[in-house]
Amino acid sequence: MPVDLQAFADRARRTGRMGIDTEFMGEGRYRSLLCVVQIVVENPEDPSDEVQVEVLDALDDSIDPTPVAEVLADPAVEVVLHAARQDVALLRRTWRTTVTNVFDTQVAAGFTGRGAQMGYDPLLQDLLGIRLSKSASFTKWDQRPLTDEQVEYARGDVLHLLQLASAIQADLERLGRLDWAREECRFLEASTDERDLDVVFNKLPRIGGLEPSIRAVARELVEWREETARTQDKPISTVLADAPLVEIARRKPRDIDKLRQIRGLNEQTLRRRGRDIVAAVERGRDREPIPRDGDKPIGHDPLDSLAIALCEALVRSRTLESEMAYELVAARADLERIVKSVRVGAEEPKVRTLAGWRRELVGAELIELLNGRRTLRLLPDRRLAVESSE
Repeated sequence: MPVDLQAFADRARRTGRMGIDTEFMGEGRYRSLLCVVQIVVENPEDPSDEVQVEVLDALDDSIDPTPVAEVLADPAVEVVLHAARQDVALLRRTWRTTVTNVFDTQVAAGFTGRGAQMGYDPLLQDLLGIRLSKSASFTKWDQRPLTDEQVEYARGDVLHLLQLASAIQADLERLGRLDWAREECRFLEASTDERDLDVVFNKLPRIGGLEPSIRAVARELVEWREETARTQDKPISTVLADAPLVEIARRKPRDIDKLRQIRGLNEQTLRRRGRDIVAAVERGRDREPIPRDGDKPIGHDPLDSLAIALCEALVRSRTLESEMAYELVAARADLERIVKSVRVGAEEPKVRTLAGWRRELVGAELIELLNGRRTLRLLPDRRLAVESSE
């Protein structure tokens, strides 16, 4: 375990970048527990020399991670991760820091023609010819002491991370897409595992069609469930699942006997939480009714499917030409919203395909296609010709 993290942080600032990865345990908890953090920096005198790797026991209260946390928040230091979203969320919450200047090797690889969700091992093999041992990947990282096998595994997960980032960045420089990749990685800096109760509430089954008074009870149950899970560090689903929560809101039981008639509630839940559930229902009765969503979705038109298919063809053509992962550019749900908005003459929807580098690549052309200013034609070699119709 490291002794002088300040010296390590100083080294990261001198080289201008640091690699980082985490090991965590999510099973049986409200939110994942950060267990191990492994970090890597280069030799400031010779970047080609052997890197320095440290494995931090995140459960050891005697270790002060502040020097490393401050580096994560330093925009002058590039923070390299792979599949960064969960790592960034954990580090932000547990170390109470921001994470800036992120470079995600998984995201960036999608801009080089590789899969948008390519794993760390396949990327190492593809770009560096290195194969890792995964013998400790599913061990219990919250048990102490850590085994030698776990520490070695953790070290291996970051040992080649900076070298991999350099190889991907070289490819991106050659393709002229490094700025695009960095733009995409910036969104990861806001990653969080904090749950948005508005989102949780609106995702409940059939919640949008329920009466306002029922919706108020459901909202109270959502808030009670969240607080119970958080304070007891239990998964949400073990406190109260979505389907019985909605049914409880519909029936508004006043006692445990009425509650017992609702499917999806076992006897253990009734014994442990029955009174609290009934109390939450009563509070929900007193809440201000929550109106149904006022904005009606744009109606479906059977012909939209043809327009969406044309849009998918255009996006796939541009991503193939650019050797980029299709998944990085558009999702069918985005295309559906674009097609519907153009059909009814509404403002452009706020979807990723119409913003930033995606608009430059294909988003602007999609709007022109749907407005009749572009045509598509299949060439004899199976490529797609995109032509102006003006």
